[in-house]
Amino acid sequence: MKRTSRKPSKLSSSLQRHLNGYSLAASAAGVGILALTQPAEAEIIYTKTNVKILLHEPLGLDLDNDGYSDFLFENTTCSCNGRFESVLQVQWLGTQANEVVEQFRGSHYLGAAALKAGKTIGPHHHFGFQRVRMADDCSSTNCPAGFLGPWANGGKGVQNRYLGVEFKISGQTHYGWARLSVSMDRGRLHIIVAHLTGYAYETIPNKPIIAGKTKGPDVITVEPGSLGALAAGAAGRSGK
Repeated sequence: MKRTSRKPSKLSSSLQRHLNGYSLAASAAGVGILALTQPAEAEIIYTKTNVKILLHEPLGLDLDNDGYSDFLFENTTCSCNGRFESVLQVQWLGTQANEVVEQFRGSHYLGAAALKAGKTIGPHHHFGFQRVRMADDCSSTNCPAGFLGPWANGGKGVQNRYLGVEFKISGQTHYGWARLSVSMDRGRLHIIVAHLTGYAYETIPNKPIIAGKTKGPDVITVEPGSLGALAAGAAGRSGK
């Protein structure tokens, strides 16, 4: 089941300029990676990385390494009227509504699901798009729950969990995942610490993928040429 009523969000002009700065180098790196690592028999392309999602510095997720981000991670804080909030969220980029697996408890919406390794990601999931909350630390009397979101895990955070996604390549649906570890820092700064440690996608359209599968005869492993190539994409999609 999917949501179709929401409209794509627009990035602010300042954020768009910031992200566009990555596009040229990333495009060259992405094309090179694809040319070297996608033989006809490949099914799953797994990219190794280890990148911290820094505060107020959006990080693009370019699943197929083509130089254009499919998703954008944002780790932000805000403080006003005695309320302090730290939020980790993900949003789609591009001309089509790329989506993430969402989690519910009954009818209560929780945010982006933090899947365990071995889970199948495919059309049976509930997907949502726009800005989707992963973790939230709200510190004020107006936020009795304190920690919110599946990736906050009640303040415990998570290690090596998977964000399930579906995205488009040439108009066809592909499934993938991004592996992240998230910790909730209730020290002086009250910030969320998040690391992206790998991502993968299924090259065969409409075929489900197993969260965390990084080995096997149907898996090709690549490494991004640099942090700049990873953050690539943050220019947004124009051709997918």
